[in-house]
Amino acid sequence: MTQPDTSIIVLNYNSCDDTLDCLRSLQHLTYLAAHIILVDNGSTDQTVEAVRQCFPQVTVIETGQNLGFTGGNNIGIRYALDSGAEYIMLLNNDTIVAPDLLDVLIDAMQQNPTLGVVGPTIFYYDQPEIVWSAGGSIDWKRGVTRMMGIGEEDKGQFGHAPREVDFVTGCALLARRDVWETVGLLKDEFFMYWEETEWCVRAARGGFKIAHVPAAMMWHKIPLDARASSTRAYYYMTRNRLLFLRHTQAGLTTWLRTLAEYARTFASWSLRPKWQDRRHLRGVMLRAIKDYSTGKFGRMMV
Repeated sequence: MTQPDTSIIVLNYNSCDDTLDCLRSLQHLTYLAAHIILVDNGSTDQTVEAVRQCFPQVTVIETGQNLGFTGGNNIGIRYALDSGAEYIMLLNNDTIVAPDLLDVLIDAMQQNPTLGVVGPTIFYYDQPEIVWSAGGSIDWKRGVTRMMGIGEEDKGQFGHAPREVDFVTGCALLARRDVWETVGLLKDEFFMYWEETEWCVRAARGGFKIAHVPAAMMWHKIPLDARASSTRAYYYMTRNRLLFLRHTQAGLTTWLRTLAEYARTFASWSLRPKWQDRRHLRGVMLRAIKDYSTGKFGRMMV
């Protein structure tokens, strides 16, 4: 049987070593109809030159500037659509994939035409038996999301068959061509964080099923301590959570609970000694909320 043409979009911004490691793992894919597209977001670390030298078969697109996760991937998605790709996958550059990743994911979709979006089991790179994500769930009462299975050892608890989830992380998201054409691309307002969750909500509301495929595996070089986030990451997570609630038309109760949570967090960081190492984020929180309120979206301006 002929394999459907599939484009894998790898986004890079000044992460040469990680990107080269990711591309090396993609060289070992057993799926033969995969086309790799590297989108470079204006890097200055010689990544583009290294990729062209080491991986001449990879299509390289230079944006010339940092367009974020959304803008960079959207350029890659448009290129893949114009090239006739039947499936398009977003893949973080700080990942290592199993050789049969695409075979397993696409076979699951070919076996079940109702599946529009799928994602693999993603493990921590530094603890390769520990799950980082087995799909994602949305708590609409509180306006929060979580990675399913995070911190667990994979002992078969996710089963073998694809299982429906609320979203799959943009770290590794595979979707049919018609989903992108029907739902549209990522929203550039987000720049980074929450964008794939909002996109998955659009896809689900458009009638496409979203699933985690347990047998598909990859490893992510994400820190084991998720709390060790930068001020930049915290800014986007805070502002874009509100943007997500707006775009998904969340109810009043969700909004009130979200804002109450922000207020409690701010108070805890201010008053409780155990959180003194987080006090520097209070100003970041206030700025993120202000920027949302005044319509300052896209890239965080210094």
